Amino acid sequence: MGKLIVEQIVSADGYAAAPDGGIDYFSAAGDFRDCEPEQLRMLANTRAILFGRTTYGMFADYWPKADPAEFQVTTLINTLPKYVVSNTLESAPWGDAGDRAEVLRGDGVEATRVLRKRIDGDIIVWGSLTLADALLRAAEVDVLRLRIVPVLIGAGRSFSPHDLGQRALAFEQAQTFPRGHVVLQYRMT
Repeated sequence: MGKLIVEQIVSADGYAAAPDGGIDYFSAAGDFRDCEPEQLRMLANTRAILFGRTTYGMFADYWPKADPAEFQVTTLINTLPKYVVSNTLESAPWGDAGDRAEVLRGDGVEATRVLRKRIDGDIIVWGSLTLADALLRAAEVDVLRLRIVPVLIGAGRSFSPHDLGQRALAFEQAQTFPRGHVVLQYRMT
């Protein structure tokens, strides 16, 4: 069984979404391409992508049409097996080629535990704040990665649940990038 990695893109003041739930601050932070080599290294050990319903929708609307010449991660995102935790989706299409994400029903934490037994390697959870909250509360997260963008938004939704309590983190690495992005990686203890 590999690691369960939660990666959140957060503003410099610690928010993963604006007060209205939007993520427009991502584009205000500038281009992410200088971070791509680091992202590709992390994805080299990843065997699956796990989403909550809302983040799945955002990814499915964008990545199947993205140009691999513009973003190198496009091919990996489109070819890795994808899973979405949802009790409302009937199916989870991925682009026009007939590809699909597998819909996992029931409790998100339990569905993730079952998936972890099926997948031989790391699983990445991007965004998916409600699912990530549940996984953090249940101590199912092995690695927390914070991709900090150089933007302040003043208010919004934290990347962690308000009722999590104190959790110790073991620092693993930090990387800085020319456009001001920073990636911090911690092992959950």
